[in-house]
Amino acid sequence: MSVDQVQARISEIQSQLALLSPASTSAASSAFAATLSAQPTGTAVTAAPGAGGTGADVVAEAKKYLGVPYVWGGTDPKRGLDCSGLTQLVYKNLGYDIPRVSYEQATAGTAVKGGLANAQPGDLLAFGSPVHHVAIYMGDGKMIEAPRPGLDVRISDVYETPTAIRRIIPSGGSTAEGMTMPGTTSRVTPGTPYGEMFQAAAAKYGLDANLLAAVARQESGFNPKAVSGAGAQGLMQLMPATAHSLGVANPFDPAQAIDGAARLLKSLQQEFGRTDLALAAYNAGPGAVHRYGGIPPYPETQNYVRSIMAMLQGS
Repeated sequence: MSVDQVQARISEIQSQLALLSPASTSAASSAFAATLSAQPTGTAVTAAPGAGGTGADVVAEAKKYLGVPYVWGGTDPKRGLDCSGLTQLVYKNLGYDIPRVSYEQATAGTAVKGGLANAQPGDLLAFGSPVHHVAIYMGDGKMIEAPRPGLDVRISDVYETPTAIRRIIPSGGSTAEGMTMPGTTSRVTPGTPYGEMFQAAAAKYGLDANLLAAVARQESGFNPKAVSGAGAQGLMQLMPATAHSLGVANPFDPAQAIDGAARLLKSLQQEFGRTDLALAAYNAGPGAVHRYGGIPPYPETQNYVRSIMAMLQGS
């Protein structure tokens, strides 16, 4: 029996004991959790040459192993996986090497502060004090886990508060074509309506001005008085509640609309790490992108993303 197998067996025993322990946590357990959360950067994550992907890619990769039986010490999906064997395999397939056992994985990458509300799809969730279980967050309170003997890899609710949440893949995602976040080097084509406003907002928020122009073209055809059947308003077609949350008092004012849309798009890019996913979230809402682990299967949204990405490639 290898050292890794012994460590994995210890982790499994801890998991089973945790199921028998009282629900309340001791002061020592709380201190342990606080220690994990306080480590902004922990065990190093080694990225192989060409490593890439985003949180959505992590979720998609993890879904490939749904139905694989739980096997203690398992690292081969043909035979079975344990919880940390699953998580290690998923990240490894995307080019990221994390430790083998759960309590070490709980310090890998970068700490996510603020609990599950700030977790993103693809983050690693750790449970217990000491840590005895790990899983991959899907979004919307769901996770993919290899739970325990007798059960298969499955999608389940996040049924308890994680001890630690770690971001393994850096925000910003892959450098593959179509998956990066635009910078601020591009300028809009001369003659583009509201070109100077797009440039100013792009510089303010760190976006590609052509992205803002493409969204405006797709959303309203550059019509600042447009109103959709669903109630979206103005040049950037902001819903009233969204406009209010962005501090846009008048969505029919092009300057306010562009500023609010730029702020929203920047936030979505940071959340999802990819321009196409940010556009999907702008159109269908972030919840839909989280729910499907990528661009939702809505024809309108898929056409929307495809059209704007084509405009960007043309620019």
